Amino acid sequence: MSFNVLTAEISHETNSFSLHKTGKQAFMARYALMGAAAITERGDENTELAGFLDAGRVHDWQVTHVLSAAAGPSGKIRRKAFDWLSEPILSSIRDHQYDGLLLGLHGAMGLDFREDGEGELLRRIRSLVGSEMPIAITLDPHANVSRRMCELADIIVSFKTYPHIDMRDIGRQAGDILQRTMAGEITPHTIRVSRPMLEEVNGGRTDIGPMIERIAAARTYEQQADVFAVSINAGFASADVREVGPTVTVTGQGDFVAHKAFAETIADDIWNRRFEVLNDYLSVTEAAAIAAAYEPDNGPLIIADYADNPGAGGYGDSTDLLRKLLDVGVTKACFAPMVDGEVVQMLNNCMVGDRVQIELGGKTDPEFGGGPLSVEAELISLSDGHFTGDGPMIHGLHGSFGPSAVIRVDGIEILVVTIPRQILDLQQFKAFDIDPQSMDVVALKSMQHFRAAFEPIAGQIVVCDSGALCTPRYGRLPYRNVPRPIFPLDQVDM
Repeated sequence: MSFNVLTAEISHETNSFSLHKTGKQAFMARYALMGAAAITERGDENTELAGFLDAGRVHDWQVTHVLSAAAGPSGKIRRKAFDWLSEPILSSIRDHQYDGLLLGLHGAMGLDFREDGEGELLRRIRSLVGSEMPIAITLDPHANVSRRMCELADIIVSFKTYPHIDMRDIGRQAGDILQRTMAGEITPHTIRVSRPMLEEVNGGRTDIGPMIERIAAARTYEQQADVFAVSINAGFASADVREVGPTVTVTGQGDFVAHKAFAETIADDIWNRRFEVLNDYLSVTEAAAIAAAYEPDNGPLIIADYADNPGAGGYGDSTDLLRKLLDVGVTKACFAPMVDGEVVQMLNNCMVGDRVQIELGGKTDPEFGGGPLSVEAELISLSDGHFTGDGPMIHGLHGSFGPSAVIRVDGIEILVVTIPRQILDLQQFKAFDIDPQSMDVVALKSMQHFRAAFEPIAGQIVVCDSGALCTPRYGRLPYRNVPRPIFPLDQVDM
């Protein structure tokens, strides 16, 4: 029997502390692709959609892909933008008969009228399809998985890698579970357990550390006949919401007492190892000192500004790391991105080779990461900011920084952009004629995703906290809605 399946992707990681609310234009700037256009761009790359389509081909589905949309992590989504995203899905459900729904979501989407964006989307869908139609969703492991998500989605499968490199595999896994559900072979439900923490202490890193063992245990438990997916979600600490933090979910049937007991063992391990921090968060002064003394025998020094990560809602315009690198005289270096559309617009009136005095970065909120940096810069190039990834995470996918410029300040080449994006692919330098492999020092804004592409070329990697919006010093952030007490804001006993 061939089933009719609706698929869609909507992704946003919402930083509650960002001053920038998220509207329709933010999705248009990243991607908002309808139907066939989404399949053309994303249908054969490392995406959830590609995994959905893989399942559809194997199981002979009639697939209707409605849309794929994502905005860069930023503030709460405005109601009009959320309605605009939701309506094509709801309209397709009204107009067609489906046997199941397969949605690629994030899990930390917040709205300006509701904390739980995914829960609200699922609520609207269930109001049309009722309780019997099976719904499967995939999530980023930085999801803050809510009780409502578990109640309204029968099947939940999160990526098992960070850096995320298994999106297509997870899409296929969710599709295979949905197939068995539509065929009446299984009746899955999802349970969750949580701990009073803002996030798993290492953000869910799976390249090293305790998540390796936890993921292995999850995969082993998934081999049981009545267990279809185990997801370990680190949570997203920049969401000031009531249901924040790490969760373990089990999608299965049968003995849910046993399933919950297993999930509790993983959650206990997350709690018991909450002080085992893997990253050594250097100050910008310490990072710059290492850069000044660095000898690039085995590849460049990679300095990751963890706190100004646009991939977690950071503004991307923190200047403190760049300021320190210039202060200590670092040369043969590159830096990306520096988000400053005003400077790019000004530079568009200049000629390549011109030397100009500019006030760079630090304009959004100087309290987080430093104010504008006054420099004399040489204009190296101007561009539209487009690139195509070739690394493990975004191979073959198109992206854009918007209007962009490369400038040189002393010995540092700086990519100045309009649209914030974290660095996770070498092409985010190379497309602008910056070769990170030829540099002594590469400074970039990212927490963990950069490792997938940059670790192979690195002689050494250091991580610093510039004090920007995504600082791991959570006490600096004005939490109001998270349940208290909660770790690490409070001392919590269990």
